[in-house]
This record gives sequence, structure tokens and C-alpha cells, in this order.
Amino acid sequence: MSAEQALNTGKVKSRGIKTSVGEKVFTVFNHVFFILLGITTIFPFLNLIAKSLSSEAAVISGSVSLWPVDFQTGTYKYVVQNSMFLNAFKVSLTITICGTLLALFMTTLAAYPLSKPRLRGRKWFILMYIFTMLFSGGLIPTYLLMQQLHLIDKLPVLFLPAMVNVYNMLIIKNFFESLPDSLEESAKLDGASNLTILWRIMLPLSMPVLATIALFFAVQFWNDYFASLIYINSAHLKPLQLYLKELFVSSSDTFLRAGTEINVDAAMNVSPQAIQAASIILATLPILLVYPFLQKYFVKGVLVGSVKG
Repeated sequence: MSAEQALNTGKVKSRGIKTSVGEKVFTVFNHVFFILLGITTIFPFLNLIAKSLSSEAAVISGSVSLWPVDFQTGTYKYVVQNSMFLNAFKVSLTITICGTLLALFMTTLAAYPLSKPRLRGRKWFILMYIFTMLFSGGLIPTYLLMQQLHLIDKLPVLFLPAMVNVYNMLIIKNFFESLPDSLEESAKLDGASNLTILWRIMLPLSMPVLATIALFFAVQFWNDYFASLIYINSAHLKPLQLYLKELFVSSSDTFLRAGTEINVDAAMNVSPQAIQAASIILATLPILLVYPFLQKYFVKGVLVGSVKG
């Protein structure tokens, strides 16, 4: 190939990868849009961190923006020594762990048989599940049902009614349908039962979608406060989100400082706004710490479990 031919070939290739003006504008717009979106998302979080690490005078004067003013860590010491906060944290942790494990177990047991065309009445069962996504009994009938089951003001009432999420069940069902039928057929030839196939074959292959659904359930149970607001009366059973709700609604300094055994000198430099900010940060950390471990499964699990109708 001569030098002229090579030059002409390079020109053709460069013209082939050349982007149009519209594509460049679209790319720039996307970058600017997502940068601004990221800033608007991170800004409130940074503001809360700055308030939680600033002195009482700086917070009250409104001089705190994105960086702490008169840096101090007494607010976090104040919050973690609050017995009400610690008890609410333990309740939320218990609800999240128990609820996520049980909900994932029950949802998987519902999804597996519905993924098999040989199941008699399969379409009717699926329609019944979908019907519950569109219509519900309402708040008062649900409350009366929980009352008749003697679950009012008891911890299981916060996760038992949410054992099967239809949307999550359909994602797992679609994932099971995407797996080759030959795997199950070969296992049956070896004498494996349905439960053995589910436990030893289907579940190990379904880790991406199961990890994704587990994250969905964990966030749902951790952030839920409405169920506890309706069903829980005892102070020692209130989860963290309900505690935060009462922390923000109440303007009483007595409530903000209740349950804390920290010394008076350390409490003098702690403002109610800083207590609220530190409580929110500490309430957000558990989900933020769990998410990176499930991130590698997240996109794959959602896509594979949702593309097949």
C-alpha cells in the first residue's frame, strides 16, 4: 500500500468516526444535565454533614453551607449516647434483617412455581397477584385485620404484611423463565425434587436478581415509617424513621435532649438543628454501606429479570 493510499484510507476512517454537530450538542447537554443533577442530589447531604460538624452558634446564625464552621464532633457523641436513638436503630435493624430475609424467601417461593408453564391455573394465579398491585383493601380493613390477628403494637406487624411484593416477584419469575429448561430436566433425570432443583440449581444461578431484590426489600423496610405510625404505640418498638419523624415534628428541646446521658458542658455546644442533621446522617449510613457490596449485581439483576415478558 502506497503512502497516498494509506492517507486516503485514514481519511475514510476518520470520516467514519466523525460525530455530527447534533451528537456533540447532545453529549454536552447530557454531561451538563447529569452534573447539575448530581450536584442538586449531593448538596443537601453535604449541608447536613456540615451542620452536624459545626458549632451551635454557627448553625443558629445560618452561616453553615457546605463546609463545617467551628469544627466539632460533639453532636455525634451526643446522638450515639441517646438511648432513644440507639433503641430505634436496633428496632430498624431487626425489622430490616428479618423482613428482608423472610420477604426474599417468600417471594422466591411464589416466583418459582409461577415461572413454570406446566403449573395448572398459572395465568389465573398471576392475574390474582397483579390484581393486588392495582387494588387493595384499604387502610381501615387492613388495620382491622392486623387487630384480629393480634399483631397491633408488636414488632412482626412491621414486616409480615409485606412478605410478598408482587413487582419483585414478577422480576424473579422472569429471571427463572430466562434460565434454560435443560438444567431442570437433567436434574430431574438424576432424581432431584423440585425443592432440590430450586435450592441447588436455580438459587445459585439467580444471585444477581436475588441480590437486587434483597436491596429493594432492605431499603423498603429501613425507610418505612408509615406502618409503625399506624400500628405501633409502645416507645420501645418505634423504628428509626418514626423516631426521626418525631424528632423533626417536635420543636421541644426536651424531646431533642431526652434519653441522653452526655455531660452538660458537651451539650452546651450542640444545637437542635445539628442533632437532627447528625441523626439523619447516621440513619442513612447503613444503606450506604450495604449498597456497594450489591452494586455489581444491581444492573444485571434488574435487566435480566425485566426484559422477558
